[in-house]
Amino acid sequence: MIRIFFSAYRKFWRLYWSKKAMRDVKKFKSTPRVNFKTFLSKNTTLGSNTHFNGLIVAGYGEVVIGDNFHSGSECMLITDVHNYHGQKIPYDDTYIIKNITIGDNVWIGSRVIVLGGVDIGEGAIIQAGSVVTKNIPPLAIAGGHPATVFSSRNSEHYYSLKKQKLFN
Repeated sequence: MIRIFFSAYRKFWRLYWSKKAMRDVKKFKSTPRVNFKTFLSKNTTLGSNTHFNGLIVAGYGEVVIGDNFHSGSECMLITDVHNYHGQKIPYDDTYIIKNITIGDNVWIGSRVIVLGGVDIGEGAIIQAGSVVTKNIPPLAIAGGHPATVFSSRNSEHYYSLKKQKLFN
């Protein structure tokens, strides 16, 4: 009985957060699957088959997320910072805005932070707890603070799965 209650409870919140995500974004190809609190901006564009487990898009910059995207919990995409080159110190009332682009088939682990001005290439994997400050090439596996590439996916295997349309 309790299991049925919790299953219905999870379904309700999954539907709520998914509908909220669709209202908040600029454009989406298909209904995102949102399993936990997720806040997206009006400047966010989503591909198809996107999965969120708790992600926040903060700032005024454009965010483009490709198809078959998966995020872990407590992730942040930050597209702007206070202008520290402005007329006051430590910063003024304006922002430095930088866009973020995430390619198709990208998986970012829990508690990843992606800063503005970053492109994450197709098929990349970002290790949990990482802070991405620079571009990540396609098929790279990166992690750390700041995130650096330490491995890569097997391209032959990856493109074989992609050709067969074997997406999660």
